[in-house]
Amino acid sequence: MSQEVVRDADRGSASTAWIAITAVGVMLVAANLRPAVVSVSPLVTDIRESTGYSAGTAGLLTTLPILFFGLAAPFAPWLAARFGFERTIFASLLLLIAGIGLRWIPGAAWLFLGSAVVGAAIGVCNVILPGLIKRDFTHSSGLMTGLYSMTMTGGAAVAAAFTVPIDDRFGGDWRKTLATWAILAVIAAVVWVPQLRQVHAGTYTRPAPLWGNKIAWAITVFMGSQSFVFYTFVAWLPTYLLDRGYDKTEAGTVLAGGQIAAIVGSLVVPIIAGRFADQRAAGVVTVASTVAGLLGLFCTDVWAVFWCMLVLFGPGSALGLALLFMVRRSRSAEQTNQVSGMSQCLGYVLAAVGPFALGVVHDVTGSWAAAFSVIAVALCTQAWGGWLAGRNIYMTPD
Repeated sequence: MSQEVVRDADRGSASTAWIAITAVGVMLVAANLRPAVVSVSPLVTDIRESTGYSAGTAGLLTTLPILFFGLAAPFAPWLAARFGFERTIFASLLLLIAGIGLRWIPGAAWLFLGSAVVGAAIGVCNVILPGLIKRDFTHSSGLMTGLYSMTMTGGAAVAAAFTVPIDDRFGGDWRKTLATWAILAVIAAVVWVPQLRQVHAGTYTRPAPLWGNKIAWAITVFMGSQSFVFYTFVAWLPTYLLDRGYDKTEAGTVLAGGQIAAIVGSLVVPIIAGRFADQRAAGVVTVASTVAGLLGLFCTDVWAVFWCMLVLFGPGSALGLALLFMVRRSRSAEQTNQVSGMSQCLGYVLAAVGPFALGVVHDVTGSWAAAFSVIAVALCTQAWGGWLAGRNIYMTPD
């Protein structure tokens, strides 16, 4: 009897250790889902001076990966079902490393091809990581979703903060600077290798379609709206602040404060919301925070950092909440993958259009108030999606 107890304890300890290893692996993968994209923006001026690209052409370097987030998303559930979560994530990390490496090769074709490959690799991981959390962290989905979204948002903040210092260290060689972020992907791939012993793969069976499901659409609208708000606001906030009389350093400080708030929101809100069966109140908070911040930025000339923190706390926490919706409203990891692919496909395509749409409105009207009304429309759809998706019901019956 005592030997059986010892064996059971050993199995329990081994299981706990393996869950911890998996959690670390998930967080390292999440840390790689933004730096290869975010690191381009601070270097756009250097890239244009080096290559002679127009502003529009250079802008594609930031838009193309986001577009491929969405284009790759529909294929991710099939890949995960056919080859297993573990192999698919590992292959995506290798593809990410390859895409980053392609951007180091001289020539416009390699630069843009590498950007597309980076976006596709990240897009697959974006979709299937929530499914992995559903499968392996069922009883701690709120905590794990919060850690995942926090690490992803934190990776973006780290890239935004350290890209310019790294570029200065390399003497302005932007190709080397962009290639530096492959190191983080290599570390994640190495740590992920033990997961390959736990592959769960099989013949792909197409789940019941969700395109006519109201809850799936609510999650999709919520995810798409928060992505639209975040990427559009971050793209244009520095320009808006410069027009208001801030210098580049001050604008950078304001944006950094907002990124910190987004990190906090992406961790705290899913953990708190995950303790409740109904998350509608949390959805309202994400929208209200952004609305209050935007009003503060436009109606006052003080406390810009505080107002920006309120603005970005909204989409930061909404990202974590959207991921939690995918896990909580689905009945299986496969269904989580399915709604994740659907919502992220449409969501990131919208996010890629957002900065362009706001720029067009500003060019036509010459008004920042009119331009940012584009974000106001997205906030209305986000509120609607969050209210429906936050209800304590599954997408499909038993």
